[in-house]
Amino acid sequence: MATDDSKKMTRRTFLKTAAATTAAASPMALAGCKGKGLLGSTEAFALEFQEYFKSHYRLMTEKERKKTVERLERLTKISQDLDIDIDTTGPQENVLYGYAFNVTRCEGYMECVKACVKENNLDRKSNTQYIRIFEMEHGRMSPDQGDGKYFHEVPKEGHFYMGVQCFQCDNPPCVKACPTKATWREPDGLVVVDYDWCIGCRYCMAACPYWGRRFNWNTPEVPKKEINTRQHYLGNRMRGRGMMEKCTFCIQRSRKGKVTACVEACPTGARVFGNLLDPDSEIRFVLENKKVYRLKEDLGTDPKFWYFID
Repeated sequence: MATDDSKKMTRRTFLKTAAATTAAASPMALAGCKGKGLLGSTEAFALEFQEYFKSHYRLMTEKERKKTVERLERLTKISQDLDIDIDTTGPQENVLYGYAFNVTRCEGYMECVKACVKENNLDRKSNTQYIRIFEMEHGRMSPDQGDGKYFHEVPKEGHFYMGVQCFQCDNPPCVKACPTKATWREPDGLVVVDYDWCIGCRYCMAACPYWGRRFNWNTPEVPKKEINTRQHYLGNRMRGRGMMEKCTFCIQRSRKGKVTACVEACPTGARVFGNLLDPDSEIRFVLENKKVYRLKEDLGTDPKFWYFID
C-alpha cells in the first residue's frame, strides 16, 4: 500500500504542491538535500522532484535515461513494494514493423484483447482496451459500420470480424496535432508517447481516423499480482490520470525480437506481425501474395496495418 508521500502525482499536481516549498529555497539549498531528500522530506518525494523536472525523453542522453529508469523503478518499489524492469531499447537498424489482419480467419473470440490488456498493464476499472473487434455484416468494409459491443456466441452466421488498434502510420495525424510533441514516430515505424509530457488535451485522439488513442480519465488500476513487470519506458509502464496512451505493437516485446501479445494469443492465426524490410518475413509474404487493403488510404496517413483475405 502506498503512503501519502509516495502516491503517484501528475506533473501539474506536483509542480503546484512543490511551488510553495521551493519558492524560497535557493538552488544551493536544494542541491544540498540529496542525501536526506528534498528539504528533509521522504526519499520518494526527492525522487519525484527529480522525475518531474527531467527532460523530454527524446532529448535525454543515455545517462539521463538510465537515471530516469532507476528513479521509476525505485519509486515503484517504495510505493508498491514491487520490483519492475523498465527497458529503453531503441529502434534497430533495417527494421520497419508492419501488421496484417486476416478477416477470413478471425472469429471474434477476443483472446487478443485479453492478452493485450494483460501485457500492457491497461486499466481494469475502466476496462481500457487498445484493440477493438467489430462484428461486420458481409458487404460492409469499414469498422464504423459494424458492431463493436456484441455479447453473444461467436462466430455469428452471416458475419465476419475486423480488428482495429493503432495503425502506426508513416504520416500520423496524431503527431501533427500534439501541441507538446509528446508523441512521435520512431525510425522502426512505431508511434510512441512520452507520457510525462502529455498534457491530456486529447487533440491526438480527435485527429486519429482509426480510433487508436485512449485517454485515462482516472488513475489506472491494475491488481498488484497482475502487473506485468517487464516494461518499456515508451510502452507498457504504468501511466497516470490525464494521459493519452495507445498500442505500440508491444514495444517491450517487438524490440526484443518477439511477436506482439495479440498475435501470440490469436487462436485462429488471423494476425501477422513482422519486419517489412525482411524479404523472408511472414508479413512480406502476405503483402506479396494475398489480396490486401488498408482503411482510409485516401487520407494519406500510410498506415502500417493491412487487412487481407485467404
